[in-house]
Amino acid sequence: MRRYYIWTIGCQMNKADSQQVANYLERAGLSEARSAGEADLIVLNSCVVREHAETKVVNKLNSLRGLKKSRPEVTIALTGCMVGSQPDHLKGRFPWVDLFFRPQQWEVLSKWGEAWGLPGMDAEEDLIPHTPCVTAYVPVIHGCDSFCSYCIVPYRRGRARSRNPDEILRHVQELVQHGTKEVILLGQIVDAYGQDLPSEVDLADLLAALNRIEGLLRIRFLTSHPSYMSRRLISAVADLDKVCEHISLPIQAGDNGILAAMKRGYTREQYGELVKEIRCTIPGVALSTDVIVGFPGETNEQFTRTLEVLERTRFDKVHIAAYSPRPETTAARNLKDDLRPEEKEARRAQAESLQNRIAAQINAALLGQTVEVLVEGQQKGKWCGRTRGDKLVFFTGNAGVIGRLVNVRIEKTSAHALQGVAD
Repeated sequence: MRRYYIWTIGCQMNKADSQQVANYLERAGLSEARSAGEADLIVLNSCVVREHAETKVVNKLNSLRGLKKSRPEVTIALTGCMVGSQPDHLKGRFPWVDLFFRPQQWEVLSKWGEAWGLPGMDAEEDLIPHTPCVTAYVPVIHGCDSFCSYCIVPYRRGRARSRNPDEILRHVQELVQHGTKEVILLGQIVDAYGQDLPSEVDLADLLAALNRIEGLLRIRFLTSHPSYMSRRLISAVADLDKVCEHISLPIQAGDNGILAAMKRGYTREQYGELVKEIRCTIPGVALSTDVIVGFPGETNEQFTRTLEVLERTRFDKVHIAAYSPRPETTAARNLKDDLRPEEKEARRAQAESLQNRIAAQINAALLGQTVEVLVEGQQKGKWCGRTRGDKLVFFTGNAGVIGRLVNVRIEKTSAHALQGVAD
């Protein structure tokens, strides 16, 4: 039996795409290999949203050169955001790679599969994993129309394209029939869902429809954009019992000048008012955000304003990255990357240290409390799962089967996880 190996880096959308590739290959009769060296087909799903991620992809590609030389029959494929509309330069750079296809370019993979003796891809059937999973990613909108000045995603994933709501409902219903208990709705800007559809439907409507599916326990969505976060959507999170009280809402910077240069479309004041409305409507909501430090021209004063926003808003989680210029973006073309890498790293470390302190304080407030956890599996002899607020919990006790909701009394906390005992 032929075997496949998939290596994935980057966002949840990449993880969802890799899962769909795996579903297709398993339906075609392949089995998963434990390592690239044991596989007949190797698929690398790449990310280039940051220079650090791109370097990892290049290193991984280079590490396969020797394998291809010793085993020329092995097929190596590259997908993800490294692959643009014209991959000829990649073919010249990595001649040992056999197949290049852009994100969601399933027709290319399907055509290759047929030439390899496999059946073609099935757009709906290959969305469903062959192995049951407690939590499943469900893309609801592909691509992006925002063109933030630093972001390469619209150039690689294309313009925004919302899936038909009936198709999404069928997808989730099938997942639930296969054992899924929680779905995470995905989009580069997930709260823009429906704006390109002929029918008047938005993410709030989709959440309401999914909330009625019997057997589904939890619903999440990410990542949102402040400009598209409507009152209807905020109310849906507050009112629908299966929708978790957790919102990912990237701010990216706390200074209005930097936000304008990033082409984010809002001010720090507008963002602050939105957070107030969310917290007023959804008591106890968990908020996460993304921040970029070291953007071109960012002064110490502007960076300090970002720290002020983190201190004042007190997010549950913050993903912090140092700016790196991305080809094709307007920032890379028009703005000078004028901060030294050492200064960027120092700012990133300072912001991360602040956030770790804040997260530790927020989580410490849960000490002695009982939280609801969806059991996802076991690690190092303990059960693990997440709260409705997306906090990672490790616990002992009789949790029963994976996929069950259990109450856990928290006995230890840190900035990144909770530990306790199941009731």
